[in-house]
This record gives sequence, C-alpha cells and structure tokens, in this order.
Amino acid sequence: MKRVNIKCPYCGSRAYLRPASVVYGQKASASDAPLYVCARFPACDSYVAAHKSSRRPMGTLANAHLRHQRIAAHAAFNRLWQSGLMSKKQAYRWLQLKLGLPEEDAHIANFSTYRCEQVIRLCDGFFAAATTTKPSAGCAQREASP
Repeated sequence: MKRVNIKCPYCGSRAYLRPASVVYGQKASASDAPLYVCARFPACDSYVAAHKSSRRPMGTLANAHLRHQRIAAHAAFNRLWQSGLMSKKQAYRWLQLKLGLPEEDAHIANFSTYRCEQVIRLCDGFFAAATTTKPSAGCAQREASP
C-alpha cells in the first residue's frame, strides 16, 4: 500500500492514520473507519475519515466548523435522491452541472465552507421548487367563484 502524505491545511503539521478511538474515545466502535488526524490534535481539531479497505482519505482534512458544514451539505444533497425526486446518480450529475465541476471534483468531502453553503442553497431551492404544488387553473377558478 502506497504511503499517503497529508498536510494539515490549518497548522501545516502532518496528518497520521489513527484508529477512530483517538478522536472519539470510548464512543468509537471497532467497525469505525480509521481517521487521518493532524499531529497537533486535539489542539488542532482537524481530521478526515479513511476508506477501510484502501486506507485512502475520503476527503480533505477539516476542522469542526467545516465538518458540520459538510454534514449539512450531505443532508441537503441526500434529500434530493432519498425523496425520490431523482436517482443518486442523477443527483450527482445535477450537482456537477450546477457547480460547473468535473465528476472527480464533485465530492462534498473535498468542499470548502463556501462550496458547502452553495450545495445547501442549491439543493434546498431545488427541493422547495419540486415539492411546491401549484393549483391548476380549474382549481383556482372554482375557489375564486362565489
């Protein structure tokens, strides 16, 4: 397995692959994915999950604020396909087009706070427009007549 060299974007220290228990303590379970954790943790609260099989990072290191933004962006995005408005594949394609990103760059785990806010705004707007029912002309006429 190729060694991954990750530098913390907040303090410049190196990040190391550690068990989830380093961050989550006793709350971590044996099935939790390992994490790349900044060498200065907990002073620098920056980490990212790693894929269990490949040990490659799932995204970029993030502090608490950015992790919360990414969670909110994923929730807004997941609502598009989990609601049945589109398939998961269609939702990713829609997001790529809206953000003007190639497929390889359209991963929320790599997004900045700004990009996460864009995702939330776009997804919430799409969901609201798609789920707002407009009365048909016949219904509006019947309601308006005495």
